[in-house]
Amino acid sequence: MNITADTNVLARAVLQDDPQQSRIAQQQLQQAELVAVTLPSLCELVWILHQGAGIAREDIAAVIRALCSSEKVAVNRPAVEAGLAMLDGGGDFADGVIAYEGQRLGGATFVSFDKKAAKLLLKQGEAVRLLEAAPAKDNSRPR
Repeated sequence: MNITADTNVLARAVLQDDPQQSRIAQQQLQQAELVAVTLPSLCELVWILHQGAGIAREDIAAVIRALCSSEKVAVNRPAVEAGLAMLDGGGDFADGVIAYEGQRLGGATFVSFDKKAAKLLLKQGEAVRLLEAAPAKDNSRPR
């Protein structure tokens, strides 16, 4: 059977935080002939592992690499590599995926208010434009 793994299935298989669901998730992943892993599911998984479970970026990168190295896993590998490059650089996996996907769709320049993402993408040679909001005006009346 070919399956698409939802984020919660991936999370249970990795975290093993619920014995019954973890066992079922691992069985489904092992028994499938093909496991389609979407970019949104990977972005959510990275967020869960980092923010929810407090797992270090290096360990998360290792989990993602191990998952994607399976011959039965179908994933947008260039997008995953872009996400991992950001994660390895101390940034957000999702920002790398977003920048890659945007470029693939024809966006030549990544624009963001996120200074860290902009800096990391610039380091990788990407075209980036950091947006800055003008300071808010004080419209209060003098007293």
